[in-house]
Amino acid sequence: MKYLGKKAVVTGGTHGMGLAVVRALLDGGAEVLLTGRDVAPLRGKLPGKAHLLSSDAARLEDIEALGAAASDTLGELDLVFVNVGFATLTPYEVATPEVYDRTFDVNTKGAYFTAQRLAGLVRPGGSFVFTTSVAAEAGIAGMGPYSAAKAAVRSFARTYAAELAPRGIRVNVVSPGYTDTPTMGVTGVPDSVLAAFKATGDEVTPLKRHATPEEVAAAVLFLAFEATFTTGADLPVDGGLGQRLTLPA
Repeated sequence: MKYLGKKAVVTGGTHGMGLAVVRALLDGGAEVLLTGRDVAPLRGKLPGKAHLLSSDAARLEDIEALGAAASDTLGELDLVFVNVGFATLTPYEVATPEVYDRTFDVNTKGAYFTAQRLAGLVRPGGSFVFTTSVAAEAGIAGMGPYSAAKAAVRSFARTYAAELAPRGIRVNVVSPGYTDTPTMGVTGVPDSVLAAFKATGDEVTPLKRHATPEEVAAAVLFLAFEATFTTGADLPVDGGLGQRLTLPA
């Protein structure tokens, strides 16, 4: 089995891209501790060695509890996939300090301190992978705080790559574009707006479709276990969206 004996933590692992990574790891024989704000729907429904922990990435006490659980349950780690995220479609005119703070608390502060807490558990040769977004490099209307929060994650992933390199630990980033998940990665959006958001994604993406969660998972696992001389890198999984591909006239 491809990941037999490997041990991993996946934050934001209850749905979408995170769950696709969890399932691939479990199918390959890995032992996985996954987190989410509500893990109850997955209890008893995952194969293999899966451990579930309810956790809010915006709460430092929950991050500390995650570190203790990872140490007690798994010991040394081969992979930490920092995937938890929060996004809304909020134009600047109606953005509130509460939305701004929640966006940065989950996406940026949560990611940074999760890595800080778990770094000591990652064995030499192990790796971190962070989820950012094609939005970190683009101006997408209604996603100002989210785009900035993910750009910050991209920045500190480079620093973590430098700081952890002496231990032989690699740190990389996967940047998805439009991805076919139940919420399309955004919270609190009416079905009609979500449908329009999805249609826009299909139109502006050069490959004219959304990624599947499994396609993003394949990129994450490539960075985690196969790209053994790659660190500090950003791997787009966006159908060419971030490359601004155009057809010849």
